[in-house]
Amino acid sequence: MNTDIIFKIAGIGILISVLSIVLKQAQKEEQAQMLTLAGVVVVLIILVQLMNQLFTVVRTVFNL
Repeated sequence: MNTDIIFKIAGIGILISVLSIVLKQAQKEEQAQMLTLAGVVVVLIILVQLMNQLFTVVRTVFNL
């Protein structure tokens, strides 16, 4: 399994959580929520791309 993707997702999570904590300390909770939402969307886009690759491999293996 490709561990680079796991580290990329973990890095995004750590970065988003640190930035969110900083924004909450600066009394900007709405921006912190938007940042968290943006981080979730980015990770979901990465996961959708991985699922597309998986389905492509399954199609080629089974000649569909």
